[in-house]
Amino acid sequence: MMLADLLPISVSPACEKQLTKGACPNKQCLFPEPCKNLRADHSDYISLLRKLRAIPKVKKVFIRSGIRFDYLLKDPGKKFLRELCEYHVSGQLKVAPEHVADKVLMRMGKPKNSVYREFVKEYKQMNEKLGKDQYLVPYLMSSHPGSSMKEAVELAEYLRDLGYMPEQVQDFYPTPSTISTCMYYTGYDCRTMEKVYVPVNPHEKAMQRALIQYRNPKNYDLVAEALKIAGRTDLIGFDKKCLIKPRNFDKSAHDEKEFRGHGEFPAARMRLAGMKTAGMEITGIQQEKILVEEIQAQAAEIWKSCQEAR
Repeated sequence: MMLADLLPISVSPACEKQLTKGACPNKQCLFPEPCKNLRADHSDYISLLRKLRAIPKVKKVFIRSGIRFDYLLKDPGKKFLRELCEYHVSGQLKVAPEHVADKVLMRMGKPKNSVYREFVKEYKQMNEKLGKDQYLVPYLMSSHPGSSMKEAVELAEYLRDLGYMPEQVQDFYPTPSTISTCMYYTGYDCRTMEKVYVPVNPHEKAMQRALIQYRNPKNYDLVAEALKIAGRTDLIGFDKKCLIKPRNFDKSAHDEKEFRGHGEFPAARMRLAGMKTAGMEITGIQQEKILVEEIQAQAAEIWKSCQEAR
């Protein structure tokens, strides 16, 4: 079979207007919201994939990446999603949400994070319907214009909740003829002329990148520094929501000079050790407050035990 036989006979326009007036000069089909005139038609793509599957001796045709998930969601009847999940995923499908903070996604020209979450939901439901165990692998980017340390931490928290640490991370690098590169060099969004925060310092870029891979022990110092800069030292500790644990905790927790008098109150000692390791200033009033809270908690436990004994 010749390649010409595999290619679709015609390519459908994005909308009826394109047939007579061409593409819109001042708006996009999908960003910031899908155009009401958009006609999401995957029939040509489905036809091509079916022809590929029909080639003799071709066992599988896998799509590794390149799916525009916001466009896929506009497909009526979910025909393409079913075709994709049933025949063309090898267990994992790579997609590119790039980030989770809407502030950054807007600068990227990407749909809101809620759109990606909707795709994740639809993808999961379709695979369950087909009886398949298939996953999504998100491509993520650090240090894109618009991403401050706050947004970088937000991305790290999303990965924490997802239980996923990417092996590879793409750090933003300016390339010619892109709006993002224009933002990088000028500090402005040329579409709106709004001033945009741009991380250009190599050390800051390294911290943003490290946050995405916060589980890697090699990134500990960078992650700890980033959390302090972002004012998120609450993410340094032993709670399940924390990204990293305090370093040298045992040594700090048992420092008699620093924590003298707290030996009978392990929870207070642990909290104080975590605060100290995180670089937080601890006043005498704060120490007393933490100590009183544990005394009250212990008293409540004793009272509860007495009541149960009766």
